[in-house]
Amino acid sequence: MSEDFRALGARLSNWGRWGPGDERGTVNLITPERLVAAAGLVRRGAVFGLGIPLGSDGPQPGTGRVNPVHLMAETGAEQLFPGGFRYADDYLFMPLQSASQWDALAHVYYDDLMYNGFPADRITVKGAAHCSIDKQADGIAGRGVLLDIAALKGVDWLPSGTVITPEDLDEACAAQGVSVGPGDILLFRTGWRRKFLADRDAAAFMAGEPGLGQRCCEWLRERDVAAVGSDNWAIEVLPGEFPDVLLNVHLVLIRDMGMSLCEILDLEALAEDCRGDGVWEFFFAAPPLPVTRAAGSPVNPIAIK
Repeated sequence: MSEDFRALGARLSNWGRWGPGDERGTVNLITPERLVAAAGLVRRGAVFGLGIPLGSDGPQPGTGRVNPVHLMAETGAEQLFPGGFRYADDYLFMPLQSASQWDALAHVYYDDLMYNGFPADRITVKGAAHCSIDKQADGIAGRGVLLDIAALKGVDWLPSGTVITPEDLDEACAAQGVSVGPGDILLFRTGWRRKFLADRDAAAFMAGEPGLGQRCCEWLRERDVAAVGSDNWAIEVLPGEFPDVLLNVHLVLIRDMGMSLCEILDLEALAEDCRGDGVWEFFFAAPPLPVTRAAGSPVNPIAIK
C-alpha cells in the first residue's frame, strides 16, 4: 500500500533544517563550494537555452492561464523628435506561470500551512508574505544533471499518465554514466515538449502528462537534490496515482521539503548534445525574476557545457 502523502511529507520534511525563518528551502543546498565546483563544468562554452518562447502560440489552452500577450506601445509612427530619433516600446501581459517557470514555495500548501510552517493566510490579494519567488531572486545556479527518461524507454515521448519511478531514475543514471548528489539541480526529459512541437495541441499538452511518481520524492530527498525541472508542466504524473488527492508530489516537494520546481522547459537541444558527447552534467543557471510577493516567475534557464 502506498504511503499517505502527509505521512511521507512529515518523514521527508525539511522544516527547521535551515532555521525557523528560512524561506528558500533546498536551494540552501547549493553552497558556495558546490557552486564553484559547478563552474568547472564549463569546458566547451556551448550554451543551451531551455526556456520556451514567450509567444501567443504557447502551450496554454486559455482556461485559467493564458499564453503571453505581446502589445506594442510605440512603433515610431507619428513621433516627432529632434534629429529624426524614433523608438519602439512594448508590453508583455502574462500569468507568471504560463511558460517556462519557477514555482515558488508559496505556490502550493495544505492544512493551512506553507513550507517551514508559515501560515497560508499570509497569502492575500497583496501576494505572499512568506516563501515568495523573490526570496530566490539572488539566483538558482549550480551543477545540472539531465536524465533522459524518454530515451531510456526508447520513445520520442512518454505517454500521458506514465509514472516515472525511482528505479527509472537509477536506471537512467547507470545508462548515462552520471550520478545525482547534494546540491544538484535535476532535469528530467519526458519528451512532452517534443510532443507539443509535433502536434501543437495545447489542450492535449495540459490534459495530462508523464511525470514523477510519489516515490521519487524520497529519491530526491536521499540525494539532497536542490531543485528539479522538466519539459512537462507539473513535474509529476497526471492523472495522478491517487484519485483522492490532487498534485500530491507538489505538496510533498514544495510544502514539506521546500523544493522549488522548474516547469515547461525545452530540453531537446541539450539532450541531443548530451547524447552526442556522453556528458550529462553542466553548469545550470536559472534566476527567477524578483517579483515581489509572487507565487512563481517566468524563467529562461541556460545550460553551459
